[in-house]
Amino acid sequence: MRDEAFEVFVEEFGEATHRVDVPFAAIEKWRGKLPNQLLTYWQAEGWCGYANGLFWIVNPDEYEDLVDEWLEDSPLEQIDSFHAIGRTAFGKIYLCGETTGQSVSINCATHAVFALQRDLKRKTDTRSLDISIQAFLGLELNECDLDDEAGQPLFEHALKSLGPLAADEMYGFEPAIALGGKMHLENLRKVKLDQHLTILRQLAAPTMPFSKIDMDKLLNL
Repeated sequence: MRDEAFEVFVEEFGEATHRVDVPFAAIEKWRGKLPNQLLTYWQAEGWCGYANGLFWIVNPDEYEDLVDEWLEDSPLEQIDSFHAIGRTAFGKIYLCGETTGQSVSINCATHAVFALQRDLKRKTDTRSLDISIQAFLGLELNECDLDDEAGQPLFEHALKSLGPLAADEMYGFEPAIALGGKMHLENLRKVKLDQHLTILRQLAAPTMPFSKIDMDKLLNL
């Protein structure tokens, strides 16, 4: 039976439009590293795409190298070990820390890592980690979309013009925003996620807007 948090999520995003069952071995591998509530969702729901590929709950193993690349030399490396648990059609990756819970996101298209200091405090009990996952499922559709230069959401137009995404695909801008490209529909391409995000990271290091992380304070918590 679904809990209230997942019911709310499905009310917003609908039932899964793509699903892969999660092997028992994968659940056991991540036990103790990711919140129990997330593993419960995996077991019941699988790794899935929702809203025709706008949002995906993902296999962290497939994103470990990408996460390492995007967080390399950032202060977050000193705070926790982070793993991907979700992503959007435009390559925004949601991370869960082993001791901080769901606390960080990487907007790869705009080369920005978002992490607020209040979310990076170590959680000393499993219930707090579970709550971070349930809160994460309060995402709204518009938070997963990406607006064009005129402030209009792109996903439905991209879906119509480029077709639906496979589990290893995303909509990416060519030329990349980091190279001066513009967020226009005509600049979107359907690309392999792993390859595209690796190339984007090689173009420039991500910024951390709004973070203002006090490392000494966090490391002494």
